[in-house]
Amino acid sequence: MFRILILISVVSFNFFAGTIEGTVSYAGKNRAAKPLKMDSDPICGSSHKIAPVKEDFILNEENKFKNVIVWLKDIKFDGELSNDTGLIDQVGCIYTPHVNAFTTSQKVLIKNSDKTLHNVNSQSKVNESFNSAQPAGVPEIEKTFSKAEEPFYVKCDVHPWMKAWIMVADHPFFAITDENGNFKIDNVPAGEYEIIFWQEKLSNLPKKKYVEADNTLKIKVLDEGSTVADFEFQKPVKKKK
Repeated sequence: MFRILILISVVSFNFFAGTIEGTVSYAGKNRAAKPLKMDSDPICGSSHKIAPVKEDFILNEENKFKNVIVWLKDIKFDGELSNDTGLIDQVGCIYTPHVNAFTTSQKVLIKNSDKTLHNVNSQSKVNESFNSAQPAGVPEIEKTFSKAEEPFYVKCDVHPWMKAWIMVADHPFFAITDENGNFKIDNVPAGEYEIIFWQEKLSNLPKKKYVEADNTLKIKVLDEGSTVADFEFQKPVKKKK
C-alpha cells in the first residue's frame, strides 16, 4: 500500500504541471561576433583551426540569442534536485561551455584540457569565492555551489580573455537558450510566474550610463500543455546628460 501511495503522488505532480518554452531575440541591429585575441600564449592560438570569436553576444541570422539564462523568479521548491555532475572544461584557452546553470545539489568539475597553465578565479558573491591554479595535466577542480546565486563569472588571470558564467538555482526551473534562441522548462507547477531573462552584455550595462531595462516577463502556466514565453531584448538606451 505504501508503494502505491508514493506512485500516485509522483504521477499527480506531473499531471498538474506544464511546460514553458519560447525564443529569445534582440530588437537591435545584428552584429557579427568579435574576434578573440589570444596572442599572448602561442599554445592557445595554435589550438584552433578556425579563429575563435567572443561569446558574450551571439546572434544567429534571425537575431535570436544564444546563451541567455532563463529562470523563474522567487519560486519555492521542496522536491529533489538534480545531482548530475556538471563540467566546465578549458579547451584552447576558452571555457566550455561559456554560460552554465547548476543546482545547489550538483557537483561541478572544472577541467584543464590544455597543455598550458590556467587558474580559475571565481567572482562569486554569495557562494564562497576561490582562486585555484590549474597546471596542465592535474586533476579537475571539484566544487559544489550550495547557495542560490544570480550569474557570476570565473576568469583566468593567466589568459585575461577567458571567462565563463555560472548561475546557481535552488530549484529546477531554468534553461539556457541554444544557438537558435530556443529554451524549454519542463514540469512547471500550474500558477502565475515572473520569468527572468539574463544576457551577459545586456544584463550588465553600467547603471550610471544606461536606462535600466525590465528583462522580465509575467506568465500563467496551465495544468498541462505548453505556455509560450517569447522575449525580445531591447536596444540599450543611454541616459540623457
